[in-house]
Amino acid sequence: MSFFHGKRILLGVSGGIAAYKTPELVRAFIKQGAEVRVIMTPSSKDFVTPLSLATVSNNPVYSSFIAVDQDNPLWNNHVEMALWADFMLIAPATSNTISSMVHARCTNLLLAAYLSSQCKVFVAPAMDLDMYSHPGNQKNLDTLVEYGVEVLPTGEGFLASGLQGKGRMLEPLEIVSLIEKSISKNLPLSLKKVVITAGPTHEAIDPVRFIGNSSSGKMGFELAKRAANLGAEVVLISGPTSQKVEHHNIQIEHVVSADQMFELSKSHFPSASIFIASAAVADFKPDHSATQKIKKGENFNKINLVPTPDILAHLGSIKENQFLVGFALETENEIDNAKKKLKHKNLNAIVLNSLNDPNAGFGGDQNKITYIQPNTAPISFELKSKQAVAVDIFDQIIVSYEKSS
Repeated sequence: MSFFHGKRILLGVSGGIAAYKTPELVRAFIKQGAEVRVIMTPSSKDFVTPLSLATVSNNPVYSSFIAVDQDNPLWNNHVEMALWADFMLIAPATSNTISSMVHARCTNLLLAAYLSSQCKVFVAPAMDLDMYSHPGNQKNLDTLVEYGVEVLPTGEGFLASGLQGKGRMLEPLEIVSLIEKSISKNLPLSLKKVVITAGPTHEAIDPVRFIGNSSSGKMGFELAKRAANLGAEVVLISGPTSQKVEHHNIQIEHVVSADQMFELSKSHFPSASIFIASAAVADFKPDHSATQKIKKGENFNKINLVPTPDILAHLGSIKENQFLVGFALETENEIDNAKKKLKHKNLNAIVLNSLNDPNAGFGGDQNKITYIQPNTAPISFELKSKQAVAVDIFDQIIVSYEKSS
């Protein structure tokens, strides 16, 4: 999943030659899962058509305060447009538009939306070499920064005048990358490494049979996606599961057995800020795994079991500054048993899953949890989708982690 997946972007296009790049810019955002709406200044239509931008954005393009539908005038509400956006980008931002932004001159729909915006605003300047370097323009750009607007750098190269130097608008993919970096650094888990274990483990009896459980891995995968969307670099250690995830901040490492999960967990734990053990690791494994399939006629009537490594207990015993979260799946004396596990394994928090609700637990799309910390009253949540549960869990983790850091 892309960083921009589900993001709502309001793109303002002003009247510079670089406006010809905006269809490619819109397409770059949409490829990453964003929704884009476009506002054009009247002069920008000399360089790119509203039809082109409407086609690539799959949304109407706005350029005036009033639209006409079957002879009926309609108001294009700039306030609603501004409040709709997660962030606003003005590209290209010409000298005239930048000056109007600085001095709050509301001469078109784009400027009205900007002046009504409550979200983060980016501008990608585009003008000729001497115009860009003029002290008046540089002062205006500095003023925008003082207002909280993020001014992207300009590219260097041949300009429309034939001169060569600074002033050209960055290429679309460069703009996308810079905006992602800017927003990411302000996310609560930016620059943090989060390691999550997910799914079951399979402990081999022979090449075709194993001891395992019904864990689907859905909860762990939702936690990984939530952590990545909060800015973390995520390592997802997954047992056998059909779950899939695509996110540039998530590195998946696949394992089969508890021993393999243990080794990878030990490897990543020293560099982790947060470690969440949501995997349903098998408690026992055969003391011997046959190299060939065991036949029914071989008088095979028992399996000798030995404990698998206690991953959480080991990590708790070597924990330094890591925030360590475990999961507990209980069927009786749930809170008491979870608290014992919390203390015995030296955890910062434990998430209690209950199997007493028929719609929660393994395999399904919902979960009902209680979040438990030392010396704090347990926090219980209603039955929710596992995606929503992941949000609840990280809301609690972030508050506790910031206090402990």
